[in-house]
Amino acid sequence: MSDEEDVAPAVKKSRVFYGSLEEKERERLSANVASSSATGSDAVRAGIEAGNINISSGETLEIEERVSERQQEALAEFERRRRARQITVSTDDAEVKAGLRALGEPITLFGEGPADRRERLRSVLSVVGPDALKKSRKDEERAKRSQDECQQTWYHEGSASLKDARLWLARYSLPRAMRRLEAARTQKEVTEATKTIRQQELHKSLRNLNNFCSQIGDDRPISFCHFSPDSKMLATASWSGLCKLWSVPDCNLIRTLRGHNTNVGAFVFRPQAGVSLNQSDVSLASCAADGTVKLWNLESDEPVADIEGHSERVSRVSWHPSGRFLGTTCYDYSWRLWDLEVQEEILHQEGHSKGVHDLTFHPDGSLAATGGLDAFGRVWDLRTGRCVVFLEGHLKEIYSLHFSPNGYHLATGSGDNTCKVWELRNRKCLYTVPAHQNLLSAVRFQRKKRYCSTKLNITDLASC
Repeated sequence: MSDEEDVAPAVKKSRVFYGSLEEKERERLSANVASSSATGSDAVRAGIEAGNINISSGETLEIEERVSERQQEALAEFERRRRARQITVSTDDAEVKAGLRALGEPITLFGEGPADRRERLRSVLSVVGPDALKKSRKDEERAKRSQDECQQTWYHEGSASLKDARLWLARYSLPRAMRRLEAARTQKEVTEATKTIRQQELHKSLRNLNNFCSQIGDDRPISFCHFSPDSKMLATASWSGLCKLWSVPDCNLIRTLRGHNTNVGAFVFRPQAGVSLNQSDVSLASCAADGTVKLWNLESDEPVADIEGHSERVSRVSWHPSGRFLGTTCYDYSWRLWDLEVQEEILHQEGHSKGVHDLTFHPDGSLAATGGLDAFGRVWDLRTGRCVVFLEGHLKEIYSLHFSPNGYHLATGSGDNTCKVWELRNRKCLYTVPAHQNLLSAVRFQRKKRYCSTKLNITDLASC
């Protein structure tokens, strides 16, 4: 072994660099990227030249990300089920049915139980939203509240002349009511045998009733007729617009009254006409389909006054028993009371839902009854203005009303071919007269010098 082989190898000393290696590392990476880019560019260039790579010049293709409709429906169904799990539904079956009815859904289906119905309500609420039920309930409460407000009776302050008229009516009617009750007590003491004899005499006179005389009243149909208080004259109204006065019993024409241009609905005598009134005083009143109301005396062929204020057809006029007031019924859903002493309208009363056709006053002068095209009748207290009796029972329009002389019976004639007698004391229908095969245009009780007994006799009632 030589001496050179025995010499130990020299130890390599490591270099120690001071400072940052960032710049050296950046230079090394830049050199690697440049070499790879050059290699990639050469490869792409070679692929283009070989025809394996096609690159367009500036043209792009937009790809829309669309989700299929089935996926959308599935997502919507999952969302609906999620909302349904969060909705709280009452376990009371009655409330569930009320909720379904409020949402316009059938309250029950064939074979559906309470649990199924509850799930169906939950499913409906998940679609329309949980607030829909609250909103529908609020709408129902608001509609019910407004309906209740419409059905409530409301009052407003009247004029001073109306107050004076009400006080006058109270002073006028109370003594008459007292006399009527005294006469009823006296009539009650009459024996049953005497009442039976009187009833038989009445039946006998009715069987002997015949046509006394006949006369052609007009070229057009006769719409109304009325006897004078002294029974010496007959007033007739016609569709021609003419009103005529006839003598009784020979039926000779006394006078033709001209003032209306259309169908006359009623032509009535004042209660004191021909008895205590002068010939020049207002003795008759008439109304027509054009809304005109005229007052007449027994001397002139022309009207002495016109009552204005009606915008619709006036079907009937009626005198108060005192002769001071005149009532008119109008197809504007109201009736009116006129005071001839102060010469003004003191009451414009609403209350019917359709046109008012007829009006009649109580024999005492305290009440007024109205009926119209809404098939309902109403009894009004003239002293207070309140509707004291509501008559419900007819199926069609009420065309006529009339108070009995006894004061507590009221007859109504309707388009349903029936005549009803109402008991005002208990506010019920006492009897229905099914004697006609067509509508009833008029009903009347027999006027008596003495008041009726407590028993109602149908022979005291006439209808046509």
